[in-house]
Amino acid sequence: MKIYLLHFFGQKWMILLLLLINIPGTIYGYMWYGGQLNQTPAHFIIFVPDSPTASLFFVFVLMTFLLRRNWPMMEAFAAVTLIKYGIWAVVMNVAGSWVGDPLNWKNYMLIFSHAGMALQAILYAPYYRMKPWHLLVAAGWTLHNDIIDYVFMMHPWVSPRLLPEITLIGYFTFWLSVFSILLVYMIGVRKSRETLELN
Repeated sequence: MKIYLLHFFGQKWMILLLLLINIPGTIYGYMWYGGQLNQTPAHFIIFVPDSPTASLFFVFVLMTFLLRRNWPMMEAFAAVTLIKYGIWAVVMNVAGSWVGDPLNWKNYMLIFSHAGMALQAILYAPYYRMKPWHLLVAAGWTLHNDIIDYVFMMHPWVSPRLLPEITLIGYFTFWLSVFSILLVYMIGVRKSRETLELN
């Protein structure tokens, strides 16, 4: 039953539907980072808009799926970053509410949209064709991004109430990266996994 349901995600209409969701979401995500990008040194800009870049990676994966092909390197980048930043944004929005920032419609929009990012990365795992070395490259990018974010302090803006805990946030983010990499290995790389074909 599980495999039968997962076959729906390989259907062309489902991939098109997700593109219609992810493309505007990616554009909106880059617009969301506009203020921070205007203050970011040029050599760090590529590392700042984490969530929309993760979504952009997945747009490329979906477009490749439409052609009934695979782009394993992009699958690795998309899967790791979607899971990482999807979970990260949910946690940061909830953490903001814990320290006194009331949740509003924007927070709920961010929570549900980022939870969806992580979920779609997991749901499409049976269609990935990545190898360990693809994941290793994606892991290097992801951990390097953590250094840029929390050593050079280019991290996404968080609630001012959370800034005193930025070191703790950086520590959490590093281990979230490790978790995301290991999870993608378990669901997207292992040779023992059952794979599905695009329809």
